[in-house]
Amino acid sequence: MDYSNLKKRFLDFALAVHELTKEFPKEDVYINIKNQITRCSSSSGANYRAASRGKSPSDFINKLKMVEEELDESLYWLQYLNGVDKKWILLSSNLIKEGNELLSIIVASLKTARKNQESPLKYKMK
Repeated sequence: MDYSNLKKRFLDFALAVHELTKEFPKEDVYINIKNQITRCSSSSGANYRAASRGKSPSDFINKLKMVEEELDESLYWLQYLNGVDKKWILLSSNLIKEGNELLSIIVASLKTARKNQESPLKYKMK
């Protein structure tokens, strides 16, 4: 998957999360979920963009680890939302699927980057 396509998927994920939160009731629990999930879903995309500008292989890996953490946190809050009220399960199922797919891509990228970093023939960042 190329960078532009993945960059768009991260943006679309964050925007879809934002759209979901517009449906939340004005109750404290939902305000907390909205704040948390909006922050981490948008942060995952921002960190992915930053990773592409990594100054070194180590910097690239560290930034990808932040993407992994933010995506995982996004998935946590979606699951938490479903635990608060089962009515959100259907509305969040596509987001959970996309979040898991993005997370799998990032984990695979991290494995490749670590392998490349450890190999005797170091690769060069563009």
